[in-house]
Amino acid sequence: MIGKDFFARSVHEIAPDLIGVTLLLDGVGGRIVEVEAYDQEDPASHGYRGKNARNESMFGPPGHAYVYRSYGVHWCLNLVCGEEGVAEAVLVRALEPTHAIDLQRSRRGLDDVRALCSGPGKLGQALAITRAHDGLPLDRPPFRLEERAAVPEIVTGARIGITRATELSWRYAEAGSRFISRPLGAASA
Repeated sequence: MIGKDFFARSVHEIAPDLIGVTLLLDGVGGRIVEVEAYDQEDPASHGYRGKNARNESMFGPPGHAYVYRSYGVHWCLNLVCGEEGVAEAVLVRALEPTHAIDLQRSRRGLDDVRALCSGPGKLGQALAITRAHDGLPLDRPPFRLEERAAVPEIVTGARIGITRATELSWRYAEAGSRFISRPLGAASA
């Protein structure tokens, strides 16, 4: 199991290390196949302009969840990294479903396994993520993070759905995964 010490490093080290890790919420989830890194110096980051009531969890401590609502519709899960007081987090963009797939299908209202968690909003719905998960430790229930069995080939590329710092290749994905949110044409990490 992955503990909070894993997260007490730079978001740029942690993001690729999360590819292949199993993420479970109340026993529901799968292997992480796509993430995006955000740090405090990044103008696309929620923490760029400082701490407020919405982003407070992003400032630490590391090893906790930062959950926010995207476009007033979707709950998105981020894993807080770095040192306390500095806003760094990894947005979990996509999972390969492996645990409680029928429950994920029921929550999403569809059968296509590939589409269950192929985007941060879809993932949030499949895992039943809510604001109540914001600030919770990742090394205790309802969360569980299991180490990856092997290091997969990882590719990088531009992040999705942002208008600032679009030139940064801070999106990481498992090469060849059919479960990522969008195709990624990029160099290997």
